Amino acid sequence: MAYEKLKEKYTAPAAIEEANQASRIAELEALLADALENSKANSVLQNKILELETELSGVHESLSWRITRPLRALNRLGTAYCLAIQTVRRQVLMRGGLTHALAYYVSTIRREGIGGIRARVARLQSGIGFADGPPSDEAYGEWIARYDTIDDEAVQRMRAAMQGFARQPLISVVVPVYNSDPVFLQEMIESVRAQVYPHWELCIADDASTNPEVRDILQAAAAADSRIRLAFRKENGHISEASNTALALATGELVALLDHDDVLPPHALFMVALYSNRHPDARMFYSDEDKLDAGGRRTMPFFKSDWNPEMFLSRNMFSHLGVISLDLIRQVGGFRRGFEGSQDYDLALRCVEAVGDGGVVHIPHILYHWRIVPGSTAGSAGEKPYAQIAARRALEEHLIRQKLPATLEEPSEHLPVFRIRYAVAQPEPLVTIIVSTRDGGEPLLRCLGSIRKRTIYRNYEIIVIESGSEHAKSLASVGSLGLADNVRVIHDPSPFSFVALCNRAVAEARGAYLCLLDSDIEVMSPGWLNEMVSLAARPGTGAVGARLWYLDGKLRHGGFIIGLGGVAGPMHHMLARGQSGYFQRAIVTQNLSAVTAACLVVGKKAYYEVGGLDESLALAFNDVDFCLRLLEAGYRNVWTPYAELHHHEPARRGSNLEPEKQQRFMQDIHSMEARWGQRFGSDPAYNPNLSLAVDAQPFTLASPPRVGQFD
Repeated sequence: MAYEKLKEKYTAPAAIEEANQASRIAELEALLADALENSKANSVLQNKILELETELSGVHESLSWRITRPLRALNRLGTAYCLAIQTVRRQVLMRGGLTHALAYYVSTIRREGIGGIRARVARLQSGIGFADGPPSDEAYGEWIARYDTIDDEAVQRMRAAMQGFARQPLISVVVPVYNSDPVFLQEMIESVRAQVYPHWELCIADDASTNPEVRDILQAAAAADSRIRLAFRKENGHISEASNTALALATGELVALLDHDDVLPPHALFMVALYSNRHPDARMFYSDEDKLDAGGRRTMPFFKSDWNPEMFLSRNMFSHLGVISLDLIRQVGGFRRGFEGSQDYDLALRCVEAVGDGGVVHIPHILYHWRIVPGSTAGSAGEKPYAQIAARRALEEHLIRQKLPATLEEPSEHLPVFRIRYAVAQPEPLVTIIVSTRDGGEPLLRCLGSIRKRTIYRNYEIIVIESGSEHAKSLASVGSLGLADNVRVIHDPSPFSFVALCNRAVAEARGAYLCLLDSDIEVMSPGWLNEMVSLAARPGTGAVGARLWYLDGKLRHGGFIIGLGGVAGPMHHMLARGQSGYFQRAIVTQNLSAVTAACLVVGKKAYYEVGGLDESLALAFNDVDFCLRLLEAGYRNVWTPYAELHHHEPARRGSNLEPEKQQRFMQDIHSMEARWGQRFGSDPAYNPNLSLAVDAQPFTLASPPRVGQFD
């Protein structure tokens, strides 16, 4: 059979080394087409089709580096094959039969590639739900029907609201076109013409398409609607040049960037106009987005945070829908040749440099449908390796323009994310590591030993503040620490209070930076303190948090979401090592509202400016409160996945549910509600379309959303 021929040829390393990649892909596609043609009467063959889809996706994924690393590519294909079979068996059971499972699985491979299959298998094994990926198509479809469907009543509400707009800006929708699929091109044009907001112009530049049908469609559209403006380039200049040609047609106050095969929902430009009225000083707007699968069904919603400067330097969160004032685009010089594939990221970086973070506004609504087509990065970042190269170059030039002493790294071979590694000032500033303990014993010695053995940062001192240790072994352990030159032990006979002890120790600290550290922490990554101090030294940074792991490889601390499950809840809690989280948020540096004080670095000046830790919150949420006060003072808190430590089970405080502590715990909750209750439903690092429910995983869909359809 075709399937057996395929396996025989492509599981031999020698064949991989010798085969021509183009002919291999063509053969795979031919075999797949043949299998699809005969699949209707043969349920067994349908499983073979699924396997062909998996192997074909693997070939596409590894095309850019298969020649230089054939054995690794072979291993990946084999692993993907095994994972696919396991996933199919579960999907057949979960989705009501082979036919439905086959359709879902093939769609997943096309949409996400082998990496998506691996993530789904891991999710099924761990049982953690959607915290490491988007919701299922079924769940999202139900959510759309309830909360994101534009009916006649919604249209009337929008038209009535427009009457009260103080400004009704003309929005230029800029589209570069080249040999577009005629059906998709027509759908793109019609989606703009169907906008409820009427003050737009569609500026299309055809980049010397060789398909005459493209010109016919464009000319017919322009004849039917005077708001459509066309330019036909004589020579192909690629997407940046074509975009600049389209920009030359624009006369609007705002420019919306749209690809030739994507679609805008009917309310997209209305929402842009609405937010431009709410934020008249803003120069850049971006929205949430989702994708359209091969059948035109909406899938994979990306609900973004509000403007997040650190995350923006880790991945392009601005597109799509990206809207920028025309004056600003012209000020920075438009699109630049040589950044094709990431030309919008390069443009956004330069625009943010010009207007500052305060000039960017997030619109928390799905205003862009990104179509998944072969060769598009909507399906897989590996489809366009040149796009990742261009993004890297754009970031490197950004670092140079900003005179930032930093280097750029790509921590993942398969995901479009970056790491900015900032340099630590020389000489290294002194850091005071504060460890509070009571009856610490062996855990304390393990903590301090790991700092000494595994920390490459050298200019630090350690203050161990001990409160009422009763056991002789603990007292002996603490006493022995005083022998080290950079370790000081402070004895405090008052009842144990982590908050009070930290504040007491800070008064004794000599360092310009403070590191609050639980005594049950164990260092994993040698560069942990370099990473945290380099971020804390960035202008405007408040607290910096680390990635803390349970000993079994599950994530314990990845930052807090304000309002999750009540006051605050952990983000990506229990995520397994190797999983990337919701749109890679578990593996990139980002701004968060709060991080845990189990391992926290902050400048001493900022610590004193906000009054340190609040000793009235003796049991719970004192770190969340501290971080929120830093935000209120104008600082930005940062979480980094590149400072990794183990967090052993805490023993000193016991359970918050112990009877003698319940009252104190409830008092802390009431204090936080009174002080910060207005923030509980609107964490800027989260999204109002995502759930805060006690019984829900983070990054699942909110029902209902905390933002109205036109809010």
